[in-house]
Order: sequence, then C-alpha cells, then structure tokens
Amino acid sequence: MAKLKFIILSLIGIFLFVTPVPYDGSTSVPVAVLAGWFKDLLDDNILFVALILITISALMSIVVKLMPHRFPEDSFIGAVFGVSTFWLLIRILGMFFIIFTYFGIGWEAIRHEYTGGVILNDLMPSLVAVFLFAGFFLPLLLNYGLLEFVGALFTKIMRPVFTLPGRSTVDNLASWLGDGTIGVLLTSRQYEDGYYTKREAAVIGTTFSVVSITFTIVVVDQVGLMHMFLPLYLTIFAAGLVAAIIMPRIPPLSGIPDTYYSEEKEVLNEDIPENYNALSWGYTQAIDRAKRSPGFGRFLKEGAKNVSDMWFGVLPIVMAIGTLGLMVATFTPVFTWLGAPFVPILEFLQVPEAQAAAETILVGFTDMFLPALMIEGVANEMTRFIVAALSVTQLIYLSEVGGVILASKVPVNFWRLIVIFLLRTIITLPVIILIAHMLF
Repeated sequence: MAKLKFIILSLIGIFLFVTPVPYDGSTSVPVAVLAGWFKDLLDDNILFVALILITISALMSIVVKLMPHRFPEDSFIGAVFGVSTFWLLIRILGMFFIIFTYFGIGWEAIRHEYTGGVILNDLMPSLVAVFLFAGFFLPLLLNYGLLEFVGALFTKIMRPVFTLPGRSTVDNLASWLGDGTIGVLLTSRQYEDGYYTKREAAVIGTTFSVVSITFTIVVVDQVGLMHMFLPLYLTIFAAGLVAAIIMPRIPPLSGIPDTYYSEEKEVLNEDIPENYNALSWGYTQAIDRAKRSPGFGRFLKEGAKNVSDMWFGVLPIVMAIGTLGLMVATFTPVFTWLGAPFVPILEFLQVPEAQAAAETILVGFTDMFLPALMIEGVANEMTRFIVAALSVTQLIYLSEVGGVILASKVPVNFWRLIVIFLLRTIITLPVIILIAHMLF
C-alpha cells in the first residue's frame, strides 16, 4: 500500500502542478485549468467571494486578537487568524480597500481602475480560484514521499554547491514545490532546534524560500504567457539556481557566522547506509514517509488548512500592499526614478520597451504581483517574459516571504533584506535576458 501511495499520489501531484496540457487554444497546467473552470462558473460573483474572504480575515483576526485564550495557536482558528499587530492592521487595511473598491466608495485613489480596481478585478479572481485548487492538492507533492526521494538524490551535492547540509534539501524543495512561507517557517523551526547555523538558516530562508508554482501560475497568467509556462518556469529555475550558487558565497550572507541559535544541537548523519545507493535509499525513505502519511481525513483537513492560509492570509495582504504599491506607481514618479538607472542597461541588453520594463524592476520588493500588473499593457512578449521571470526570481517581497522572514527567527534584518533583494536582481536579470533572447 505504501509503495502505491508514493508512486501514484506523487505522480498525480506532478501531473497537476508541472505537466503542460492543452487548454483553451494554448498550454496550461491542470491546476490552472481547474481554476479557470471555477472562475468561469462563478463569473462576476467571484469578486464578491473575495470581498467576503478578506472581510472574514480581518474581523476574525480582530476577534482572535481580543480573545487569544479562546483560540490558542494550535487550534485551527488560532493558527489561521492569530497574527501580530502589524499584520492585523494590514488585514484590516485590505478589508477597507476591497470594500471601497467593490462598492465604489471612499477615496478615489484607492478604488481607481489602475490601483484597487486592478487588484480586485484582474488579480483577485485568479488568486481565489488558484489558491482553492493548488492549496487543496498541495499535500500530494509534500506528504507522500516525493521530497524524501528527491532529497536523497541531492544529498551529496548540497554542501559543495550551495554550502548547505544535505538535509536542507527537503526545506528547499518544500519552497520550490510548495510555498515560500512554509519553507521560511520550517527553516526557522529547524534553526531554533539547532539543525542549522545562523548562516545556513539565512541562506535557506533568503535563497530557497521561493514563491511556489501556485504563485508562478498566477503571475504567468497575469502577463498572458500561459502558453509558455514550461520554458518560463525553467528560466526561473535556471536563474534561481545561479543565484543560489553565488549568493551564499558573497556578503551579506557569507559574513553571517556559522554559530548556532543555542549551544545544544543535534548532529545528523547524512551518510547513505551500506548496501544502499542514493536511489535505493531515497526510495526507502519515500516508502517510510508514505507509510506515515495522513489518511484521507487528514488529507482533507490539511488541504483545507492550506486553502484557509492562502485565502485568509495572503488575499488581504495582496489587496493592501498591492493597492498601496500601485498608488505609488500610478500617482507618483517614485518607481520611474528608481528604475531610471536600469534603462540604459536594458537597452544595452536589447530588451524591447526598456523604459516600461525598468519601472517594474524594483517595485517587486513591495509585492511580487506588481511587476506583472504594471507590465500587463506592454505588447512585446519578450519584455513581459523577462519581467514575469524576474519578479519571481527576486524572491524577497514584503507582502509575504519578506514579511515572514522578518517575523521569524531567521537572522536577517530589514536592511540586509534590501541588499539581498538588489543582489538577486543584479545576478538573475542577465540570466533571464540571455534565455529570453534564445527563446524569442
């Protein structure tokens, strides 16, 4: 039974999340196809669903904040709605923004068609639908041995290539295949328990806690390039791999000491046992994981928890931070000024519509979706390809992964986060542009 669980359920997960299929005259992935059907089914009602979800998020977070003894952190409601004061204010802000935009009331700059209107009408339908199916089916990738199997195959290369212990492979793959915030929280917990040094925790948290396939699907769909999802995702992977090799070897990450959170630590043996090779040991670990995997009831519960985290945790943040970012981008020249130094660089690298692309390069630090929203009107596919890929490989964005890193025990402060974001941009941009020239 465990063998069948590992093989069949992992293959279903791979099919749903990374297998290109023809859909509506182009190419997509099955999770996006299901999300598209759901959006079509609800039509304009999906905007009302977004309004309800974000409102519930804010009101329930207030209730949990006022009555923490009634909703402990280990309860379902406490885990979903129990947040710090800062993130509570962001959720409340997101609620007001979506109410103003949906009903067309309040300050016009918030509900303008190029600010709150873009987030609500263009982005929220995709997020609501994709989060539903991706969050629900995510355990197929994470819980039935796939990560253990792949992790064993990569054990011997993690230290020389990425300066990380082999056991970190599972954390890294959980981010790539699952969600960056899950990776950050897992890394923070491992660091606190003495499994990683300060430097290793910082490297994993800021280099491998990338946005998931789920988020990437939304970004690619937003820029109208779902027919190129596979080459675009492979480009993201290649650029991210280059950054993962370089970043741990240069400041500020290289300067973080290899000391532990506490003096007590557990040293794990990463050697492959005798009579095993990497493949057979990975298979053995995968089968063991499948034996300990949740039953159907726990699968449903974990899927519901994933969907709830995304719906009630991510949607209000995107509504708040995204609207604020678009307000700055629409009504101020801030990002034009910040992107100006990149214009001659992009022109030298022969990127079409360099001015429009340059304005999006740094806005991703606020929210990963903003570059895709800002570049939506650009006609050139190559430019949209570059902007979409860069926005994902930059990795650090305050509306989610960056905020979680700052809130965790991972030893990275705000200024170090800014430097890491800029370095990732400088490293990955040439790689993405090179691949884009090969494809277009």
